[in-house]
Amino acid sequence: MDDDSRVARWEQRTEVPLAIASMVYLASYAVLVLAPGLHDVWRDLGLALLLTAWALFGVDYAVRWRLSGQRLRFVRTHLLDTVVLVLPLLRPLRVVRLYEAVQRRHGRPKLALHARVIVYAGLSTVLLGFTGALAVFQQERGAPDATMRTFGDAVWWTCATLATVGYGDIVPVTPLGRLIAVGMMGIGLALLGAVTGTFASWLLQSFSRDDE
Repeated sequence: MDDDSRVARWEQRTEVPLAIASMVYLASYAVLVLAPGLHDVWRDLGLALLLTAWALFGVDYAVRWRLSGQRLRFVRTHLLDTVVLVLPLLRPLRVVRLYEAVQRRHGRPKLALHARVIVYAGLSTVLLGFTGALAVFQQERGAPDATMRTFGDAVWWTCATLATVGYGDIVPVTPLGRLIAVGMMGIGLALLGAVTGTFASWLLQSFSRDDE
C-alpha cells in the first residue's frame, strides 16, 4: 500500500470523529467566552474538553505527516491544515472535507459543482463568523473605550465585516481585536468573491446553453 492510500484511509476513518471534536472545541470555547461566571468545576471541564480536542487535531496532523512520508514537503503542500492546527478557531474551514465525505458515501454528489461551492462558502461564513465574533468579543470585553459591549455587538460587527460593509459604529480597539478584524476582512472578501464568482459562472453557463 502506497503512502497516498494510507493517508486516504486514515482521513476517511477520522473525518467524522474530527468533525465531532471540532464542534466540541467550538462549543467549549463559546461557553468559556460567553459564561465567564461559571463555577470553577465547569470552567475546568470546558478547558479540558477544549485542550483535548486541540490535542486530537495535533495527533491527526502528526499521523498524516508520518504516513505521507513527505517530511517538510507535507507542511508546504498542506498549508491550510498547518494554519488550522496553529489557529484551531479556523477549523470550520475544513468543513468541506466532511461535506465531500458525506457526498462520496452516497455515491455521486447530489448537488452540482456551483451549488456545492455556494453551500461550502455559506457554511464556512456562518461558522467562521460565529468563531470570529467569539474571538473578538473575548478581546474587546472590558477594554477601555470599547464600543463592543455585548456579544450581540460582536455578532453585528462580524456581519458588517464579512459583508464588507463596515458601518464603523462598532470597531475593535485592542491590538489583538484589530488583528482578528484584519483576518475577518480577508475571509469576507474571499468567501464573497467565491460566491459571486460561482454565481456569475453559473449564469454564463446557463445563457450559453440557452444560446446553443
